[in-house]
Amino acid sequence: MVPRNLTHVSEFLLLGFSEEPELQPLIFGPFLSMYLITVFGNLLIILAISSDPHLHTPMYFFLSNLSIVDICITSTITPKMLCNIQTQSHIITYEGCMIQMYFFMLFAGLDDFLLTVMAYDRFVAICHPLHYTVIMSPRRCGILVLVSWIVSVLHSLLETLMVLMLSFCREMKIPHYFCELKQLIQLACSNNFLNELVMNFAAGLLGGAPLAGILYTYCKIASSICRISSAQGKYKAFSTCASHLSVVSLFYCTCLGVYLSSAAPHNPHSSAAASVMYTVVTPMLNPFIYSLRNRDIKRALRAFFQM
Repeated sequence: MVPRNLTHVSEFLLLGFSEEPELQPLIFGPFLSMYLITVFGNLLIILAISSDPHLHTPMYFFLSNLSIVDICITSTITPKMLCNIQTQSHIITYEGCMIQMYFFMLFAGLDDFLLTVMAYDRFVAICHPLHYTVIMSPRRCGILVLVSWIVSVLHSLLETLMVLMLSFCREMKIPHYFCELKQLIQLACSNNFLNELVMNFAAGLLGGAPLAGILYTYCKIASSICRISSAQGKYKAFSTCASHLSVVSLFYCTCLGVYLSSAAPHNPHSSAAASVMYTVVTPMLNPFIYSLRNRDIKRALRAFFQM
């Protein structure tokens, strides 16, 4: 193939989970079902919180933002994948690929930061309950969400601009079902050392720092719970953060699985299969985790349906 410069690249091919066309229709139904469940489940959480004045608290404010981000992150990827399967086409335009990559990194970063903010909220509620309303004021909650947006926007913008400067000269086949940053960097025929450096540094900083913060807050929370004398008090304190701890565990375990699968030198489609847990399954399960373990959410949902 004659080397092509970036200016001549007009499209990429998203190979999905397999290059065998007969296998593609088999995944259409399950992915469509999971996408619809994700959208409607998170919408119900948002509507329940907004319709119930008792849920207008910092914890549920962050939860509604997390539900919005979960809808956005799966809507960035799944509809295009379903469209490609239905039309039996793997093509995504160069511009569409860059836009998809940008918004995926934006919402993935927001997901990470919001989970960290929610951990801080639980830390204040359990370790400093008398000062909770002062510390977690509406102004501070808004600032925490705004800062999360700003950092996520700047990071995704930086990574996207750096990819735009790369040249591509090989066949534009991406062994994935969406335009993933690492896959695009590996396709480039120009020097991608700086891209790799920035990508790894950002992953360590924006992924490692929030995780360290979450672990620190839960160490403090566990220490405070152990100092509670009554067993009922311990259970009540733990139950307030059990749902969030479940979501955090699911989020970081799936991210770790994606990282290990992409680093292993085997089937190139394994990273795509592992990414399903992070991009589709986790956003779908979050509403169930919060609604099934939360009496306030269940009460609000019942009231909403009665309305």
